Amino acid sequence: MAFSSPDYGQAEADAAAETVKSLWVVGGPRQQEFEARFAAFCKADHAIAASSWTTGAFLVLKAWNIGPGDEVIVPSLTFIASVNVIVHAGATPVFADIDRNTWTLDPDDAERKITSKTKAIMPVDQLGMPCDIDAFNTLARRYHVRILDDAACAIGSYNRDRIVGSVAEATVFSLHARKILTTGEGGMIVTNDNKLADRLRLLRHQGMSLTDYQRHNGSPIVFEEYPVVGYNARLTDIQAAIGLAQMTRLKEMLERRQQIAERYNTFLSNHPILSPPFIPPDRKPNWQSYMVTVREHSSLTRNDIMLRLADQGIPTRRGVMASHLESPYRSLGAILPITEKVAANTLQLPMHSKLNADDVDKVIKAIDNIGS
Repeated sequence: MAFSSPDYGQAEADAAAETVKSLWVVGGPRQQEFEARFAAFCKADHAIAASSWTTGAFLVLKAWNIGPGDEVIVPSLTFIASVNVIVHAGATPVFADIDRNTWTLDPDDAERKITSKTKAIMPVDQLGMPCDIDAFNTLARRYHVRILDDAACAIGSYNRDRIVGSVAEATVFSLHARKILTTGEGGMIVTNDNKLADRLRLLRHQGMSLTDYQRHNGSPIVFEEYPVVGYNARLTDIQAAIGLAQMTRLKEMLERRQQIAERYNTFLSNHPILSPPFIPPDRKPNWQSYMVTVREHSSLTRNDIMLRLADQGIPTRRGVMASHLESPYRSLGAILPITEKVAANTLQLPMHSKLNADDVDKVIKAIDNIGS
């Protein structure tokens, strides 16, 4: 049994092969089509493909002119890329604590951390659970800061009946191999800001004023210009073709994860050792991952449980990391009691759309066998 697995089949293989044969391997029609379909899915005006979530978020920070001397508020309970990208841009990460129930950034603590140097807040839709984006948008208006929604895991999640990607100034998704919709590696920025979208397209391809596709189909004497210093952060057409095939199957992949999560939720609702994730009634996660908490009265630690499940052939992972405890960020001296407690007492169970009913039964049986 795999802990996580990309849901690839013949459609993805055929899409990649056809694109290779077309010789449009980067900057071509598949990328444009993928961006258009992704934007439509997220009910956004623009989607800009990038080589990863990290490069996508970096481009947004650069487009907003966030750099040295600026601060960006971010949760520590997140994959460390959310923090690293702030440093890559030259700014300083400022950690805020999380809501103890949803594991997403606490708007109240984020507000307490705002200073005259704060230029942006980067809430995270943790494991596909949407953050309280309305609260952060309110903070943006009150303090004149930008909101970058880290939706790396949240494709297809809903926030108060609005699909994630439609409710923030800029939202960045990951297309990494562990994500529901994956191109192996890659990222996608969505926004309704026309000027931001134009600048992101410049920045991702060395500041070039024309795309490869425009140059190929335009007049031979129309030359590109380079009005800004840019980067190389493009997604290939091969990856985009795989992404298009994945989008065709996204609905069924999301539905299968929902079914698995419901089985886990029902089983764990009154379990003596593990508690299921809390789901607010106004939010609908996509179940990119399934993280559980060790109940406080349990005599077993998180690590005990992971080892006992491993002995029965059940792969697990620790819960989301506490980035402020890693070497590069300890010197910032962040005090985040809720984050540290959650990071120490959570683990993730197998979750992907290839799990069948027997696999889920095996996980449930193994949890029953771990003792108390």
